[in-house]
Amino acid sequence: MKLGSQLAAAGFVASLSVSCFADDDYKLVWADEFDGKALDRSVWHVVKGNGCPKLCGFGNNELQHYRGREKNLRLENGRLVIEAHMGNKVTSAKITTEEMPGWSYGRIAMRAKLPSGVGTWPAFWMMPKTDSYGPWPKSGEIDIMEHVGYNQGQVHGTIHTEAFNHRIGTQKGGHMQVPNASEAFHEYSVEWEESEIRWYIDGEQYFQVTKKAGFGHAEWPLDHPFYVILNLAVGGDWGGAQGVDKTAFPARFEIDWVRIWQKTAEK
Repeated sequence: MKLGSQLAAAGFVASLSVSCFADDDYKLVWADEFDGKALDRSVWHVVKGNGCPKLCGFGNNELQHYRGREKNLRLENGRLVIEAHMGNKVTSAKITTEEMPGWSYGRIAMRAKLPSGVGTWPAFWMMPKTDSYGPWPKSGEIDIMEHVGYNQGQVHGTIHTEAFNHRIGTQKGGHMQVPNASEAFHEYSVEWEESEIRWYIDGEQYFQVTKKAGFGHAEWPLDHPFYVILNLAVGGDWGGAQGVDKTAFPARFEIDWVRIWQKTAEK
C-alpha cells in the first residue's frame, strides 16, 4: 500500500493506539498496515544470505540464512509473517527500510505477536542510514523490541553506542514481562527525542535513556537518520545461549503493522 492510502487506512486506529501516551503532539508520517497481497518492495529491502563473507552469522554466530521466499516471508490475513524453518539450512527472513530516506526522532511502533521456542530471536530495531561517526557501534543502534525464546515473556529494549554496548559490558537496556507475548498481539514502541529515548509496551513506559551533559558522539550518536528492521534470527550468541529446540520450528513472527509518528519540526 502506498503512503497516502496507508495513512488514510491507519488514521482512526492510529489515533486510538497512541491515546495512552502523555504527549499527543505527534502526527502519523508513515505506516505499513500489511493489508495488500504482497510485500511492498518499493518500501522494504529483503535481506538475503547469512552475512558472509563480510559478517558471517551477522556478527552474532546466528544460524539462519535469510530468504525472500513465501515460505519465510509473506502477507497473510492483513499481517506480515516472518517464519523460520529447520531443514538442510535454517531459513528465515529479514526486511529493512534502508532504501528509504530514514527518520530522525519520533514515535516508532509495531503491533506484533512474537514466536516461542528456545533458539528464536525476533527483533524490531533501527540502524543508522550512514556511518556518520564510524562503523558499529560508533554510529548507534536502537533496539525497540527483542525477545529470546529461552526467556519466554521477557521483552527487551536497548541502545548500542561506542561507550555503551554489550561487548564492553556497558550496555544500556531495560526489560518488561509480557507473559502472553507469543499468544497475543502487543504494541512495542519507542519515543525518540533529541536528548532522550523512552521504551513502551502497550503504552506503558518501562525504560528510558537520557543524554547527559558532556555526552559526545561516543555516548550519544543518536542524532541522525535511522531506518527500520524486522527479522527473526535463530540461535546466535544470545538467542542460542541455551541451545536451539528444533521441535519448536517452524517459528512464526507476526506483525500487524509498523507506524511512525513525528512532531512537526522533526524529520
